[in-house]
Amino acid sequence: MNQTKTAVKNIVPFGQKIAFGLGMLANQMFPAIMSIFMVVLVQDLGFPGWMWGVLFFLPRLMDAFTDPIMGFISDNTRSRWGRRRQYVFVGAILSALTFAVLWQLYRENGLDYNFTYFLICSFLFYISFTVFSVPYVAMGYEMSDDFHERTNIMAVAQWIGQWAWVIAPWFWVIMYDPDWFPNADTAARTLGLWMGIICGLLALVPALFIKSKSTVERDDFEPLTWSNVGGSLTEIFNGFVESFKIVQFRKMCFATFLIFNSFNTVASFTFFIVVYYLFSGDAAAAGIWPTLFGSVGALGTTFIVIPATAWISSKIGKKRAFMVCQGISIIGYILLWFFFIPGKPYMFLFALPFFSFGIGSLFTIMMSMTADVCDLDELNTGKRREGIFGAIYWWMVKFGFGIAGLLTGAIMTMVGFDVESGSTFGAPMTGLRLFFSGLPIFGTVMAMLIMNGYDLTEEKANEVSAQLAAKKSTKPATA
Repeated sequence: MNQTKTAVKNIVPFGQKIAFGLGMLANQMFPAIMSIFMVVLVQDLGFPGWMWGVLFFLPRLMDAFTDPIMGFISDNTRSRWGRRRQYVFVGAILSALTFAVLWQLYRENGLDYNFTYFLICSFLFYISFTVFSVPYVAMGYEMSDDFHERTNIMAVAQWIGQWAWVIAPWFWVIMYDPDWFPNADTAARTLGLWMGIICGLLALVPALFIKSKSTVERDDFEPLTWSNVGGSLTEIFNGFVESFKIVQFRKMCFATFLIFNSFNTVASFTFFIVVYYLFSGDAAAAGIWPTLFGSVGALGTTFIVIPATAWISSKIGKKRAFMVCQGISIIGYILLWFFFIPGKPYMFLFALPFFSFGIGSLFTIMMSMTADVCDLDELNTGKRREGIFGAIYWWMVKFGFGIAGLLTGAIMTMVGFDVESGSTFGAPMTGLRLFFSGLPIFGTVMAMLIMNGYDLTEEKANEVSAQLAAKKSTKPATA
């Protein structure tokens, strides 16, 4: 009989999906707000470009070590609360506190002090965020063993999480409105405190409401003593190497890096294109149009892209859904070249539903695929390592975000775009627009070529699940 028919379904209650999704809202709200508030450092506190690059890049470099370590710890935790919940709980509280402290910057303290303060607090925040995010993401991978239910879980989570990107752009309007705050750095201090509290409460939801099995009796975990964790870098490195030996996972990581990195490299250009190309440099006339680009795009992702991605995946499989969705995004990037029309800013809105398929579908599909890969890894190694796989995958995302911060400044320098000198029209703007559409198209095409060889289909995934179930049924009860 076909393995697809015999695979045991594990349908997750909708309330559990909502609880996981509220955690995703916090998981995306923290970086979404960070990307908005970071502009205050340059625009209002006088940070030069090199400081911007350092603050973007160094914390992501640290993640290269802390994310896999946290994955190793959560994978091997014996506890009556399971492997993840306690870390999600503690990480949520620490992330809220450190995020609020991070933005307590005063211009009278001077540039050097503020840079040092922000860098140190950034390290503390990103360590705290790692304690939350790595076990939280791994928690989602192990909620179901059903091929399509995993996509449904991630679709619900991404649907809720996308509201972070709908909401975050409106902080531009609030922060620079004198009726709200006297200046943007005061706004960042106040909003940073409140958003830290709100995001912290959202991050606590999965720790409090998602069920998990006790792991007290597990005898196949590595001991988590101080000496063992401290000396476990070799084990972590081996796990990193082993995970990358899985061809399907390697393809997923490289494809995500190309799509996410190329998108984020040019994302900051949106503001300059809207203000200097559509409104001839008149920021007041541009009004809320830069905000609408991000907010309407995120709304399109929420109500069009994510439901469509889940439906397409259920009909033709995850790999083909990836190809279709990324192909649609390429159409969107092409349309944005033609629909950025001076004097008619509303025209770019028609391109956003196509454009949003790129990032909007990416994590819904990839997070579901990662859960499938974890099954394949368990079949090969006998170990269940959602934490390690989640840490490595999301490190690629974070690393890509850091690289994007460096590349953004490099491209602006290359094309000669400079606000202070007034070099914002003509060739510099044309170069900026070419990169805005061209770089994501290049990254997407390369990612599609890489994923063309991805072969972990529904049939193969169900075969792996059946073999795992057979193995577990033959193990002694004490195991």
